[in-house]
Amino acid sequence: MSSSFQTFLRRSSALLALMILGACAQLPQNVDRPVSTAIAAPATGTALADLVQQRRQADKAGYESGFLLLGGPQAAYGSRLALIEGAQKTLDLQYYAIHADASTGRLVRGLRAAAERGVRVRVLLDDFHSTGRDALVLGLAFVPNIQMRLFNPLAGSRDSSFSRLLNSIDDASRIQQRMHNKLFLADNVLGVTGGRNLGDAYFGNATNGNFVDVDVLAAGPIVQDLSRSFDSYWNNERAYPVQSLVTREELQAMRDRARAADQELADESTRRQEGEGPPTAEQRARAWDEKPLDLRTATFVWAPAVMLADKPGKIPADSGPGSTKAPGLVVSRLDDKPGTSRGAASLEAASDIAANGDTVVEGLLHLIGQARTDLTIISPYFVPGKDMLQAFSAARGRGVRIRVLTNSLASNDAPVAHVGYARHREELLKMGIELYELRSEQASFGTVFGGSTGSSGGSTGISGESRAMLHSKVLVMDGRLLVVGSMNLDLRSQLQNTEIALLIRSNELSRAASEQIERGMRERSWHVELVDGSLVWRAPQGSGLKDATTEPDAGAMLRLMLKLFGPLAPDQLL
Repeated sequence: MSSSFQTFLRRSSALLALMILGACAQLPQNVDRPVSTAIAAPATGTALADLVQQRRQADKAGYESGFLLLGGPQAAYGSRLALIEGAQKTLDLQYYAIHADASTGRLVRGLRAAAERGVRVRVLLDDFHSTGRDALVLGLAFVPNIQMRLFNPLAGSRDSSFSRLLNSIDDASRIQQRMHNKLFLADNVLGVTGGRNLGDAYFGNATNGNFVDVDVLAAGPIVQDLSRSFDSYWNNERAYPVQSLVTREELQAMRDRARAADQELADESTRRQEGEGPPTAEQRARAWDEKPLDLRTATFVWAPAVMLADKPGKIPADSGPGSTKAPGLVVSRLDDKPGTSRGAASLEAASDIAANGDTVVEGLLHLIGQARTDLTIISPYFVPGKDMLQAFSAARGRGVRIRVLTNSLASNDAPVAHVGYARHREELLKMGIELYELRSEQASFGTVFGGSTGSSGGSTGISGESRAMLHSKVLVMDGRLLVVGSMNLDLRSQLQNTEIALLIRSNELSRAASEQIERGMRERSWHVELVDGSLVWRAPQGSGLKDATTEPDAGAMLRLMLKLFGPLAPDQLL
């Protein structure tokens, strides 16, 4: 028997043993979850609260809450650094994914420093991606004054995503339902929400591809509503303290393996000749200034707003007999009384309409039912189910202009999700909906919100021919209502994942967002049309490209694979 074959057998046996052991793993029972909540009365008494109050008074604001769109990667990153450095009482983070890479490393060091100076740090992370190298972020749970919990965890070894999925194969309905919310809150008075997870690709720092994304920095009482949503997830039975799932010894073993892998990469790097090959993410991070956003000079737009948030019960606690989802939508109170202005009154009416839905996406569909003139939508994964198609059809019947910007096949980081959009594309076009698909190769794309009123873009932080992938989730209705959140307009966000969104009633922010989105559609996206029964992709203005009659920039093999296997995937699983 050859040595290579023996090696193969040993590795195969080890993998099989790992899968069998993983399949025997179970989630812990009777877990201790000490209840904790956001600090009360944050209006004064901390540096951030005082800053917000001073900014509101200086602007002679008519509303209590203020907002700043964060389109550019550096503004998005800098805002989080500013919150970390400015926090004196609490930092609360809620994310679908946190990647262990250069960008997150800087944030993690900031969180550790905040904890050392007495800030209580709580980190709530969906458990699906916390495997392999990314499991290293779980080390935060063992830092004094930092608490970390995993939402809807999978049992099994964190060395292998495959073994964890195999272990949970009899619980498939639960594991595909994920906490998709994104929050970064400081002292219950300033916070960031939107589409970004934490990692290089979300901050223009990845070498192979970067996400085009947008967040909003919120200030004032609306942040208290975001904190209440965070608390409902943090104290939920689906949230497991990391220590109940991972030991210090297991974490140390993961660190050792990561160091060995890093050393291999370093050795490979030294073998290159100087100047050859693309810079590593770490090199690019060092070249980035990593400056916190100056909150003293940030331009807030003060406006009435409400929060839409799915209840954590949208994901069942277990899949045993009698286990069911408990959909429910939380619509926050309006701090500015409706009688104070037409803007507040119209938002109050809009929030009442949204409250008729069971989920964030369903609430937005109810809002779409009230559109009168136009809808501008960004949804990276756009898989319209029956309810969405009906809402769009009814809006078109009222003469509402609808424009949608989504990913092209080439720019989609999850190509299979493109199938659910592509199978409805002709129907949407016949309905009169205008479709735009992001061009994937955008060396300097970076943002669709840079340089506009009430927004902070900054330089993109992206260099070289990095692939652009759309990840923003935005809706602008009738030029007066702006929605920014974590949700996609797809069945996964509607029926399975939990989501959160801010509804901001502001002509100024809506106009600024619309102008930037329209520019992105015009200059950076393919305009899809139906000509004589066939699809045509009109090239972006000024690109010098030719129109296309097949999915642009996508290889023939990828198109063939999706054509063959796409019909097998139902919309609700995409």
